[in-house]
Amino acid sequence: MGSKHIAAIVIAALGLGVVSTPAAVAEDFSKGSKAEEFGLVGEKKATFSGKVVDVLCELSGDCPADCGAGNRNLGIVRASDNKLVLVSKNAQFEFNGPVEDLLPYCNKEVDVDGLMIGEDPGVAAQVYMLQFIRNKGEAEWTKADKWTAAWNKRNPDSQGEGPWYRRDPRVVKQIEKNGYFGLGHEVDEKWRAENQ
Repeated sequence: MGSKHIAAIVIAALGLGVVSTPAAVAEDFSKGSKAEEFGLVGEKKATFSGKVVDVLCELSGDCPADCGAGNRNLGIVRASDNKLVLVSKNAQFEFNGPVEDLLPYCNKEVDVDGLMIGEDPGVAAQVYMLQFIRNKGEAEWTKADKWTAAWNKRNPDSQGEGPWYRRDPRVVKQIEKNGYFGLGHEVDEKWRAENQ
């Protein structure tokens, strides 16, 4: 990707509020949050209201009615400042995405609770780790932990020991094709020989 493309993406992100600015971080979203802290660098509890959106739709205008039916990244346009908040993870401890938890709320107003993560919101974009979600104004929260059950349903033949990402057919296929480093099996063998 050339520098012109990167500059265009940054300008588009700034225009949509994806990249935070010092003025945008003045509001304290931690008040009332029940999110569990993970001890991550730059984490801060954050609860707010907004609309669940298809991120690609927000950035490009390509907007299927169903937010991509689970095949696209989802985010939240925060009601208080109209910023697009990129949601990168759900509440589970493994490397699990938030799409299964957000998709039922596609294009709906919600309340969310979780962690904003990012060391310097005045310089770089922060991302959000979703822990709880509900329809806006409802009393009961739903825990954002649906990813593993959805993965198990999609991959009934991949059950076994260890974390899901060691058994995921897509990961296994890539390793078989390109090795663990993605640089070919010869590089894997060389590394093994040098590090045993």
